[in-house]
Amino acid sequence: MCGVDATSGNTMTRKDLLLALLAAARGRSYTPAQLQKGMFLIATNLPTLVSDGPPFNFVPYDYGPFDRAVYDEASALQKQGLVKIEPSGFGRWNVYSVSEEGVERGREVLSRMSEAHRNYVAEISRWVRAQSFSGLVKSIYKAYPEMRANSIFRD
Repeated sequence: MCGVDATSGNTMTRKDLLLALLAAARGRSYTPAQLQKGMFLIATNLPTLVSDGPPFNFVPYDYGPFDRAVYDEASALQKQGLVKIEPSGFGRWNVYSVSEEGVERGREVLSRMSEAHRNYVAEISRWVRAQSFSGLVKSIYKAYPEMRANSIFRD
C-alpha cells in the first residue's frame, strides 16, 4: 500500500483511472468496499495520475474512505457499455466489473501509464480483492487512521 512516484506525461480522468482499476482484474468483480478502497489507495498514493478534471475527494465515512464520485463515474462508464454493475447475489449491494469492451479500453489506459504505475494499479487490484470486508477496512484504518473518524465499523 505504499506510494509510487506519480510523474506521468499522459492526462487521465477519474473515469480513466476507474476503468484501469477495473480492467486490472480482467473481468473479475469488485464489491463496493473493494472499489472504494482501491480507488482511495490509488488516488492517495498516486495523486497526480488524475490530471484532467477534478480528482477524487475521499472523506471518512461509515466504513472508511468514501467518494460518491466513484459510483457516479462507474454509472457513466456503464452507460458507455464499458462497466457492468450487477446485484451481488450475496446481499443488498452491487458488484462492479468491466465489459469485454471495457477490458480493452482499460488496457489501453493501463498501457499509457508508466510501468511503475501499471504495476501499482495491478497490485492494488489484487490486494483489495483478496481481502475480506473486515480485513480490508481494518488495514485501511491502520494505514490511514484519519479515515476512521466517522466509522460505524466495530472490530
